[in-house]
Amino acid sequence: MNQDLFDREIQCPVCKNIFHTKRVKSSACRIEKRDTDFCITYSSTNPMFYGAIVCPMCGYAALESNFKDITPQGKKIIEATITKRWVPRSFGEERDVHDAIEAYKLALVCGQLLNLKKGNLGNICLRLAWLYRFINSEREQEFLAHALNCFEEAFLHEPLPIGNLDEVSLTYLIGELYLRLGRYVESIDWFNKAVGNPLIKRNKKLEMQAREQWRVAKEEFKKLKSEVQVG
Repeated sequence: MNQDLFDREIQCPVCKNIFHTKRVKSSACRIEKRDTDFCITYSSTNPMFYGAIVCPMCGYAALESNFKDITPQGKKIIEATITKRWVPRSFGEERDVHDAIEAYKLALVCGQLLNLKKGNLGNICLRLAWLYRFINSEREQEFLAHALNCFEEAFLHEPLPIGNLDEVSLTYLIGELYLRLGRYVESIDWFNKAVGNPLIKRNKKLEMQAREQWRVAKEEFKKLKSEVQVG
């Protein structure tokens, strides 16, 4: 039995079923490294594996932060589209990365059916990209692209902050996602916006990282241009 985990009791807002899901004790979290798109690798049990909650009875799934935020109309949508086809299955035990991917994909399907805000969908897609990164899967790029599309739309049309992402950190993240997808012109533009935002002065670490990633994007763009000219 994994001593890093504890049980939390949850009531599903759709079917009212009471079930248990695992969480990681905060005292057990040991960070190994942080990637430039905010992905954290842990030397201990990864709490992100448990960030998507799935009701074993009806199949409703969402991020823990908004699991209970569903309207009466939303409940009807889940019952008609998910529960109707759902074979009861528990996600309440210890999860590996593949279990986590499945839970987040269920949350993404439910989120799309419920027409959640793009920022919320972007958060799910970004976490799916990170999970695929942990197993060196090419599908990481696919979900980085989905996350980018959602976040850019959210930046333009939705109120900020989105979860922990304020205006500056979201601007930076969009630049970073463009960089990871090899779209250097857009990446440079978004890093410029991040560095030029006066609010970034409140977060010196992010400012330094934005400047460094701006430099990386510029170098990669120069390299790409020279390869095209040589070709």
